[in-house]
Amino acid sequence: MSSFSLILASLLALLPLSSAIRLIESKSLNPCQAHSNFTASLFNVIFTPDNNTLTFDVVGVSSIRGNVTIELEVIAYGFNALQQKLNPCEMDLSGLCPMSTGQININSNLEVGADAVKQIPGIAYGVPDLDGVVRIHINDTDTGTSVACLEAQLSNGKTVDLKGIGWSTAVVAGLALIVSAVVSGLGHSNTAAHIAANALSLFGYFQAQAMIGMVAVTLPPIVQSWTQNFDWSMGLIRVGFMQDIVTWYQRATGGKPTTLLSNLSTVSVQIQKRSEAMTHKLFLRAYDELVKRSNIGNGINEVTSTIVVSGIKRYGFRAGIESTNIFLTGLVFFIVFVMFVAIGIAAFKGFCEMAVKAGWLKGDKFQDFRNGWKLVMKGILFRLALIGYPQICILCLWEFTQRDSAAEVVLALMFFASLTLTLLWAALKVIRIAKRSVEMHKNPAYILYSDPKVLNKWGFLYVQFRATAYYFILPFLGYILLKAIFIAFAQANGIVQAIGLVIIEAGALIAFSIIRPWMDRRTNAFNISIGAVNFLNVIFLLVFTKVFNQKPLVTGVMGVIFFIVNAAFALILLLLVLASTIVALVSKNPDTRYQPMRDDRGSFIKSQTNVNTELDALGATARGDMKGPYKSRDIDDDDDSWSSDSMHRQQRDASGVPLPPSTANSHRPPSNREPPHSPVDPSVPLFPSHSPTRHGQSPGRGDNSRNVYHHHGYNDSQHGSHNGLLGLRSNTASPAPRGDTYSPYSRTGSSHSNVGYRQQNSASPWQRGAGYEH
Repeated sequence: MSSFSLILASLLALLPLSSAIRLIESKSLNPCQAHSNFTASLFNVIFTPDNNTLTFDVVGVSSIRGNVTIELEVIAYGFNALQQKLNPCEMDLSGLCPMSTGQININSNLEVGADAVKQIPGIAYGVPDLDGVVRIHINDTDTGTSVACLEAQLSNGKTVDLKGIGWSTAVVAGLALIVSAVVSGLGHSNTAAHIAANALSLFGYFQAQAMIGMVAVTLPPIVQSWTQNFDWSMGLIRVGFMQDIVTWYQRATGGKPTTLLSNLSTVSVQIQKRSEAMTHKLFLRAYDELVKRSNIGNGINEVTSTIVVSGIKRYGFRAGIESTNIFLTGLVFFIVFVMFVAIGIAAFKGFCEMAVKAGWLKGDKFQDFRNGWKLVMKGILFRLALIGYPQICILCLWEFTQRDSAAEVVLALMFFASLTLTLLWAALKVIRIAKRSVEMHKNPAYILYSDPKVLNKWGFLYVQFRATAYYFILPFLGYILLKAIFIAFAQANGIVQAIGLVIIEAGALIAFSIIRPWMDRRTNAFNISIGAVNFLNVIFLLVFTKVFNQKPLVTGVMGVIFFIVNAAFALILLLLVLASTIVALVSKNPDTRYQPMRDDRGSFIKSQTNVNTELDALGATARGDMKGPYKSRDIDDDDDSWSSDSMHRQQRDASGVPLPPSTANSHRPPSNREPPHSPVDPSVPLFPSHSPTRHGQSPGRGDNSRNVYHHHGYNDSQHGSHNGLLGLRSNTASPAPRGDTYSPYSRTGSSHSNVGYRQQNSASPWQRGAGYEH
């Protein structure tokens, strides 16, 4: 057995596709030529190769009179698998020899010759979502001209569009995000960062799969079915009562909802699967339902109209959603999801407090979350905005082209603009904070990871990246937006979509491979692999457009390969994320599985694991872990953290922020030398809280913090200049003395000490690690 066959057999074995009986069936019949003289309202045909029997039940109406011959043609993956001529008179088929006008009922079994059965390849019975069609030409026996042409879509009873796949992928991705939040609350920050980063990447990969299904390219059936498993990642989940509400809202706001799904009795739906340039198109009626069309005048049935769906409309139709309800369905599910998460966080806060009071939990469990749960909620809601951004971008931009109703267009504009501006503002906020940290400490990780307020509110944008790649969130948002623009605005031209996506994915893969922005080697490999598979997928997409004029068989085979590659890759990603999630839950100290970050974040971020690097002393000082009555600095002012006005307020306020330890004592007179102040208040464990502090407030803290600026002549007119701060750094004193018996952080709040500090220009190890040496 070849390796290809082995892989295919293994993947198919993992899916609930196998059937005890091999068969090929069809439940729909559609005309394939103009002015066809035969139409069918009932068409059930089943071929079982094990007993060489063809069973058919046909009810139709004919306007043909006389003897006819039938040409039967079976096409699988573009390959002409079977071609045979049949004579109804020789086969003793009543109603067809001769044919007469009016209604015709055919219900019979036909034995197929062994030679004809051997012509059908075995793959037609095993590969799910068979790309096959049977075409029937009815010719007049006397003249030989075609009087009717009918096509029937074939199926072998197997598909990869399974609810189990969709639910399992959604559960694993959601479970990983929940576990990362729980582990973070328990203090294992390194593990939480890794799980969250991988979960976000996995979620992004699932959304990329859904985007493939939403393009207007004519996809093979197996590709359509596979990508349909990820419709949940775009919020396209059918709920009956919600569809009724969405339809009512659209009517109430002046829109005109489509009724395609509710009028299948009078409409034949064509899901485009081959090039529009082809003479014959394959027709498929939704979900293989028996489509019965009534003709009141004569009691016979006929097709009244045919509608072609492709792209986003095709994706919604297969999900059971009307095309005019697609936008609102995705938007409503995003809003509902955000609301449920917010309610869940508040409920978990209440449960923790109740459990601690009842003695079910120790007092230090989830203490940081309990103290600052509102800040944690802000960070989580920001992260949900980032997760839902691809969905909102595509649906909102597409709504601008559909204009289902005036109110829906306003909603699309409001949500697209608000979400885009929010994420852009947050990204710029992170960049400003990181640049400030570099200016003051020559290390972006200092403020990004030492300050709990910054980390928990804005960390969703940068924790998955290394500290020096904090800026990468901006190009990443641009990458998402560009893909959404091509998918939403180029629905009329699949080739433009495919070429645009190839360029975007190629650029993204090159950037991922060169910059390697993620936190460590393992996470970089995880995301670069996803980028490589996404690029391969859009190459497949370009092939499906037939720009290379390949044979139909090549397109069919490429569709099967697409499924094999993505099914195997998705399974690997799911197992990796699931394994790391389970280990994080059962391990006492899961942080030991991961190597310390090279960007020194482990020294600044508060964690249950002691990294023991040369920056630990600086990290403890930055976090405020040392005991002492020092107030937290407000580096994350919601109005403008690093604006001149913000710094001005901090200098004038008695509770303002002192300069960093590296500059606070540079030129202080000898008589006024003080030990450096902690920039973060230890009374705030990890999250800021408005409740009273645990260690109390020093009575002299306010005056000392104010004098930090005025001992060196820093007045209100100088608050906007930073050059002075940088110029003093070379003479920075170490915040920690050499002696083991002396602590510069007096619990009495004293601002003076008789013990000397490290001589100037003698950098300590943590100063060298943070970049203070010159």
